[in-house]
Amino acid sequence: MAKIVYALNMSLDGFVDHMAFQPDPVLFRHFIDDVRGMAGSLYGRLMYETMRYWDGDRLEWDAPEREYAEAWQSKPKWVVSRTLKSVGANASLIEGDLAAAIRELKAQHEGEIEVAGPELAHSLTELGLVDEYRLYLHAVVLGHGKPFFAGPRPPLRLVASDRIGEQVIRLTYVPV
Repeated sequence: MAKIVYALNMSLDGFVDHMAFQPDPVLFRHFIDDVRGMAGSLYGRLMYETMRYWDGDRLEWDAPEREYAEAWQSKPKWVVSRTLKSVGANASLIEGDLAAAIRELKAQHEGEIEVAGPELAHSLTELGLVDEYRLYLHAVVLGHGKPFFAGPRPPLRLVASDRIGEQVIRLTYVPV
């Protein structure tokens, strides 16, 4: 059975803003390895549209960026959206009963399915479907953006902390 993991970069003041965090080479390598090892990704519409950047093949990409794109393209993606009518390669729309669809995904797959996006993660948290939270804490204060937790934070227990690169600490929590 798969595990649903909510993982995103976060500022010291609790915000996510994908344009504000540029990973150093060590953190980027971590993300490449992370994508390679997961069973797939679960996105809301906005995060999926942001991540579609990796669907292409851009001349300006260096070798690690190409490696990340290749790993991302190879993994299944599930997109929760009421407005999208179609999605790109290796992606499927989730429609109807969200809880039932996610339970089915968990039952059909092994490993980790990473959910990205505060609103979708909040919906899954309210349904009791997030198994682990990974906060990639960057030493920056943004003062704006979307909060990592889009609603009341569930009771959590810290199970791990890791330094990744020179600027990031990953905090791993599970629901109590």
